[in-house]
Amino acid sequence: MNSRPAPFDELDRKIVTALMANARTSFAEIGAAIGLSSTAVKRRVDRLRETGVITGFTATVRPSALGWRTEAYVEVYCEGARARRLAEVVRNHPEIAAAMTVTGGADALLHVRARDVEHFEEVLERIRQEPFIRKTISVMVLSHLLPDSPEAGVSQPAPRDAPDVR
Repeated sequence: MNSRPAPFDELDRKIVTALMANARTSFAEIGAAIGLSSTAVKRRVDRLRETGVITGFTATVRPSALGWRTEAYVEVYCEGARARRLAEVVRNHPEIAAAMTVTGGADALLHVRARDVEHFEEVLERIRQEPFIRKTISVMVLSHLLPDSPEAGVSQPAPRDAPDVR
């Protein structure tokens, strides 16, 4: 494998920007906007996919349309260095939309989506049952100030097998 990064020029940047705004934009439309043929745009998109610049194409869906009506961020504080173990745990919770290790007091930050507050509480209790988790601090999302941002959408439906706590 080539260790040199693939060239990424201004035309590539314009193509990526257009696809990020609307992944359904045709190569012909993008080409017309940036001065390339649709074939040239396709070749560049193929190269960007092969080199890992473009990792996929998804639909952004309003979470409430899929049953996710409650959203929170959860700071997780662990006993010792347990980031690898936490990565295993979060994969077992379909309600966790994103998880990352962070700087500061917390060891990790979880982005949780749930049907309602009761469902969120049940998810939080499942997370807290892990023996290495010392404490959690939750912050509920009231509204998105940037409603068109990726964080305001979701690319997966609420799991059918998620426990119903009602």
